[in-house]
Amino acid sequence: MWTYILFIIGFIFLIKGADLLVDGASSIAKRLGISDIVIGLTIVSLGTSAPELLVNIVASFQGNADIGIGNILGSNISNILLILGIAALIHPLKIRRNTTWKEVPLNLLAVIVLFIIANDVFFDKAGQSVLSRTDGLVLIGFFFIFLNYTISLAKVHREVGEDVKHQPIAKAVIMTILGAAGLAFGGQWVVDGAIAIARQFGLSETFIGLTIVAVGTSLPELATSAMAAFKKRADIAIGNVVGSNLFNIFWVLGLSAAIKPLPFNPMVNTDIGVCLFATILLFVFCFTKKKYQLDRLEGGLFLAAYVAYIVFLIIRG
Repeated sequence: MWTYILFIIGFIFLIKGADLLVDGASSIAKRLGISDIVIGLTIVSLGTSAPELLVNIVASFQGNADIGIGNILGSNISNILLILGIAALIHPLKIRRNTTWKEVPLNLLAVIVLFIIANDVFFDKAGQSVLSRTDGLVLIGFFFIFLNYTISLAKVHREVGEDVKHQPIAKAVIMTILGAAGLAFGGQWVVDGAIAIARQFGLSETFIGLTIVAVGTSLPELATSAMAAFKKRADIAIGNVVGSNLFNIFWVLGLSAAIKPLPFNPMVNTDIGVCLFATILLFVFCFTKKKYQLDRLEGGLFLAAYVAYIVFLIIRG
């Protein structure tokens, strides 16, 4: 009963946490003259990726590689297809030219790098597919390159929306921290409840990782991007998803593998392919109809693709 209670409270924390995080981060951006896209790529992405990080560290120590890897791939797929789909339905999302040509391709690079380092057996017939500690350090290296990029980006894009509510800097920082904490705790409670319910029905760890845990740990991104879209802060909505996907592969999965090598199930290559497809689709949609914008039709197509993916997972078992 306590698990179900925390499951419900978790959703409340997610919604309120997202509201605080968006308002606090936007206010910090205005105070410091930093653009929403940089805040979305860094502070908001780090905060909303906290549940993935927590779940993967626990999974690494417990040796649940299928949940850890499935969590990251499933989260990145749901971030694009589910979360951007819902956000675009709430309000069309304008995408910066820089995001289209740099941050989205960085997401493509992250997926390709993951495919290469996870499939040792393709390049060494005598080897075994595993994300080793060395692979983890490689991913972490890419993460620091990404951080360096966002620092340089902050020096270029300094404009912020005039409609952002002005908050004292101390209050804005507290709001951001409380929002991130609410997302982390809320996400974890929702995930714990979902896993407990799923295991009652005898579902596999891979399926749980790719669906229930992935969607559960993506609820902060969903709540944050939906709230940002509602408040017409498209840069935070887009930056949150793009940044979270990079954080998930380069930082969360990299740190998980560095803690303990993760055996890689070749069956998951299909899900890497879906993640790659979703990222390419995002890039393509930047040039259809209204250039550099995700409209409601494209948001609906994202959601339809996600439903098709979930049906595929159910059939695959």
